[in-house]
Amino acid sequence: MASSLHQLLKEEGFEKGKLLKNQRDDSTALPIYICHGRKSSEITEHKDEKTVIRNGSSVFSSFKPKSDEPVIDEAAIKAVISILGGYTGRYLKDESYRAMVKDKCTSCLLSRRKTGSDGGIFMNMELGIESIDKLVEDRGNKKELRMKLLRNSIRLLSIVASLNCEKSRNGSTCGVPHSHLSACAQLYLSIVYKLEKNHRLSARHLLQVFCDSAFLARTHLLPDLWDHFFLPHLLHLKVWYHKELEYLSNLGNALKETKMKALSKLYNDQMDMGTAMFAMYYKESLKIGAKVPPVPTVPLPSSSSYGPSRRRSSESYASVSSINRNLYQTVFGATTEWQSMELDRRIRTSIDICRLEAEENEFKYENYNQNKKKTHRRSSSSHIYSTPRTELLPETQKSGHFRFFSCQSRPKGCLVNGKIDVRNNSMRKLEHLDLPLSDLSKAIATICSSDVLSDCEIAIRVMTKAWLDSHGDSTIEAALTKAPIIEGVLEVLFSSNDDEVMELAILILAEFITRSKVNRQIILNSDPQLEIFLKLLKNSSLFLKAAVLLYLLRPKAKQMISTEWIPLSLRVLEFGEHLQTLYTIRCSPQVAALYFLDQLLTGFNEDRNLENACQVISLGGLNLLMRNVEFGGVLERNKAALIISCCIRADGSCRHYVADKLNKAALIELMVGNCKDSNGSVIALLTELLCLNRRTQMMKFLNELLRGWGGLNTMHILLACLHKALPEERPLVAALLLQLDLLGDPLRCSVYREEAVEVIIETLDCEKCNEKIQQQSAKALTMLGGRFSYMGEATTESWLLKQAGFHENLEDSFQKKEIGDNFLDEGEEEIENWQKKAAIALLNSGNKRFLAALSNSMAKDIPSLARASLVTIAWMSCFLHLAGDKDFQAMASAILTPRLQESSNSNRVLEERVLANFSLQQIRKSSDQYVHL
Repeated sequence: MASSLHQLLKEEGFEKGKLLKNQRDDSTALPIYICHGRKSSEITEHKDEKTVIRNGSSVFSSFKPKSDEPVIDEAAIKAVISILGGYTGRYLKDESYRAMVKDKCTSCLLSRRKTGSDGGIFMNMELGIESIDKLVEDRGNKKELRMKLLRNSIRLLSIVASLNCEKSRNGSTCGVPHSHLSACAQLYLSIVYKLEKNHRLSARHLLQVFCDSAFLARTHLLPDLWDHFFLPHLLHLKVWYHKELEYLSNLGNALKETKMKALSKLYNDQMDMGTAMFAMYYKESLKIGAKVPPVPTVPLPSSSSYGPSRRRSSESYASVSSINRNLYQTVFGATTEWQSMELDRRIRTSIDICRLEAEENEFKYENYNQNKKKTHRRSSSSHIYSTPRTELLPETQKSGHFRFFSCQSRPKGCLVNGKIDVRNNSMRKLEHLDLPLSDLSKAIATICSSDVLSDCEIAIRVMTKAWLDSHGDSTIEAALTKAPIIEGVLEVLFSSNDDEVMELAILILAEFITRSKVNRQIILNSDPQLEIFLKLLKNSSLFLKAAVLLYLLRPKAKQMISTEWIPLSLRVLEFGEHLQTLYTIRCSPQVAALYFLDQLLTGFNEDRNLENACQVISLGGLNLLMRNVEFGGVLERNKAALIISCCIRADGSCRHYVADKLNKAALIELMVGNCKDSNGSVIALLTELLCLNRRTQMMKFLNELLRGWGGLNTMHILLACLHKALPEERPLVAALLLQLDLLGDPLRCSVYREEAVEVIIETLDCEKCNEKIQQQSAKALTMLGGRFSYMGEATTESWLLKQAGFHENLEDSFQKKEIGDNFLDEGEEEIENWQKKAAIALLNSGNKRFLAALSNSMAKDIPSLARASLVTIAWMSCFLHLAGDKDFQAMASAILTPRLQESSNSNRVLEERVLANFSLQQIRKSSDQYVHL
């Protein structure tokens, strides 16, 4: 057994079989498949962190711990938090799921007896749930009311959760076990902290549900989460149980029923114990700065507890569980870096597990006859789209026919130098096909009506050979592209475990899709939630071809609701650099992956889009995306740039990592490559990357950008981009061009500066520009202000309010802290120098027209643009005395003073009045300086 999680990850091939020289043994990763890219923990504030790049991908970063104790890999922790957060997050967005959770908890409380005092426990629980529902359903509550409801909910639920303390853990209130009450309270506490955006604490409370009452949690409250997260660690118990059950089922003595009941109790007790142990393990791992907790071991129960049992093949299975390697394939699909020997061992184990599950189901529901092993594929088509369980069901009722078919998948690929090499001999076998179902009409009849999987697999081979031999014959195409046939092929894809058959099915479906949009719609209608494709994307041999097939269907985000889509898409992006051939179709899997990620990060509501983007970051997707900005076709590179922008907007801290690691020459090359097309995605990314809080890092980024690509002048490229940009892109391109120009002398005449300032003046004209242009103009002005927080939020206004002394009167202590922290930056002098250069350039080049444009945009009172213009006037007024002469000062005062006096009126919001008065004060100071000269 591995001595640490990190060591086990290395055994898995998680680091491509090598411990890199920068890697430390004392960095421990949790058992989640994470792409070999940048993790969300790799931010520039950790100066000791280093990223090792190898062949375009990076592996785990490590940093030196403060002591000799090993620490948990923060990236893996974030992945765990993300997975657990998906279940609590669903409560906030899905009304039906919210009702289901409430019904489940309520059903636990309804069993209480009417006699006896409950001490207000049940009332506390009900009031706590009611407060949470109010918070969820009405997001528009005032901040004070929301905080009050949050505190009230936490207080009430904490009282109920405290019943599971050491003294009263085994007790009950009105007949309801304290463990059940506490588990329900912990579930709702996790939801409360999710509302408060304390995701780590939310995850810890969710894990505590399984600690308090493992059986209730795994069978009633959160069975889906248990199947997804805990079961992979405990599969050895399930294998043992099936073996024992099979043996007892063949007994004929009178003690059979008694022994089976004892076996079931023993199995459930051991499963509960293991669940609680791993829940506590993960919970302890989520403590900030936690040491590595001991790895749980869950031994097999002793058979003597229920009677003697013949030990057979169960001896071949491990008797204890630590971090089970099946968690990778259960949660995120099998990693492609396992060695062939390991694959063979896992395949044999998985087949035996699934065979045992199949035997138990056949025995329990179909009076299984051991000598008759004919397997059916269509026991019930509704299994494909089954809904989560809402009732307390026995453990043995989980498996269905579709489930144990799908887990028998047998990869036929091998690894060569860390890359996938698919043994594509399906075509050669078709050439010598000599099978009983050689008649195409019989094959069509079989695929449409037969319940025998093996016959349908043969029918797939026959149909595929007929399609190849037809060379596009319209008669064969008409015969094969009917809805029942396509639906039959999909069912085989879902049920089969023969990689060759599945590959042939993928290839022929790809042909059907390219022939007709009707065929595409038939497939999407037959698998609306794309569950068949989720199965295929987990197949280590076929996931790249499956990705191409799915890309041909162009699914929308609403069909990709599973939390597994992000990691599966990233795996395709990581390993899909080579073109895949599907008969007449050639396509890059990376193109498919970028399409999926674009849908997942832009196709939902804002909250879900941001959650998905954060998951991309936590799973190490940034390095993969940055690699795709450098290589590939223009469209894919633009798509990668756009997705990186989405990630930065979701987690602003990662902009520092991207700004440091991204190849700037590749961005310039991409702008040139776009030719007549829009550079919107590149401009969006550059705009995000220029919102850095340290001026030194900003200057480094701008200088690297200025070096250009291929000897071409970056400024000239940007000027050409400015001329062809869409109206809403022009102010941002102008702001970028101006910042590059200011790397030189602001007093020197520059055509680039003149063009940039002219565009900014034009886009400030509210009468000529639409709302989108106005918003981008406001953003351009904000960029020129040059002050940002670590998360990329503009802080120029906060700086000005501090200069005006307004920060002393702020009531929001959190806001005061944010403002105060911003000015601890040792780069304050560099920022002021930048603002000075920017002010001189804007005032000298824009002169009267620029000041008038700012004044007019304030007068139009367009919220975002008017406020940005006021802030711009305020910070520029600090340097007004450095521009122009006495006449210029008089002209500036004449233009700005009336508008500022109007903004200082009492009917304006307090911050605007402060900024206006501050600006007036600075203008007077500037005028006075010239008077005294």
